Amino acid sequence: MAQVVVSEFMNEAALAPLQDRFSVLFDPELVDKRDELLVAVGAAEAVIVRNRTQVDTGLLAAAPALRTVGRLGVGLDNIDLEACRGRGIEVHPATGANALAVAEYVIASILILFRGAYQAQSRMLDGSWPRANLQGRETSGKRLALVGLGGIARLVAARAAALGMVVTAHDPYLGPDDTAWSQVKRMESLEELLRGADAVSLHVPLTDGTRHLLNDQTLQALAPGAIVVNTSRGGIIDDAALAAAVRNGHIGGAALDVFEDEPLTATGAEMFSGLDNLVLTPHIAGLTAESNSRVDEVTVRNVLTTLTDN
Repeated sequence: MAQVVVSEFMNEAALAPLQDRFSVLFDPELVDKRDELLVAVGAAEAVIVRNRTQVDTGLLAAAPALRTVGRLGVGLDNIDLEACRGRGIEVHPATGANALAVAEYVIASILILFRGAYQAQSRMLDGSWPRANLQGRETSGKRLALVGLGGIARLVAARAAALGMVVTAHDPYLGPDDTAWSQVKRMESLEELLRGADAVSLHVPLTDGTRHLLNDQTLQALAPGAIVVNTSRGGIIDDAALAAAVRNGHIGGAALDVFEDEPLTATGAEMFSGLDNLVLTPHIAGLTAESNSRVDEVTVRNVLTTLTDN
């Protein structure tokens, strides 16, 4: 049986350093075949996953030899960290490897949503010339609110500042003397951060404290016509409240790469039906050719280091 099990997609060639020393099972379809996955990990010392494979108590029980979990990404919602700690299983996210890709996605979304001209193609091809209806807004001078100021948010901040945006952030885990505040205005509270902001981008994990952080009440604190970008985790935004705020015009648009239920369900899709000023993507903000190569390399290196550490 395999010593390393890879249950989701990655560049198989990146597994070469592991394949040289260990038996590796690479089957990206295992994520959708739970029973087969539980059998496959029976002798596994390492599993490599993305965000869909649930590394829960059931999988851990089926993998008594497991020593490490390599995460092809950074979010850890799908991994029972407490149970892993109890077993002494090391969990290694690919921290920083896809940060640039996500930051560029955020900036592109902000530009697209403020300008509002890039979804005119269907009308153009239908013979319309909707020039009078596509007067957008400039990004320069707008205030961007960053919820959280970790590595990705700092990359966003630098690029937003280069566009002339006023960048503000709230992060209770960063002291006022942290060097990150040298280019970003520190807000003492979430309420202060959101009040009157023209755009907000989320950069926090999904926890009990952050679930529905943006809701009916907090969305109303944003400036009329503000835009919302979520590349963090679904559930941090109350999707129904956001859809209602976009529909009534208080929120000028939103870019959502993550959703409360993934894949997006028919019910989830229905709440956004008929709204043109949206960018909806299937959890791919961090996926580029370059970032995937970095993520694969970092993950394989982390797993190899653990397995060869005596």
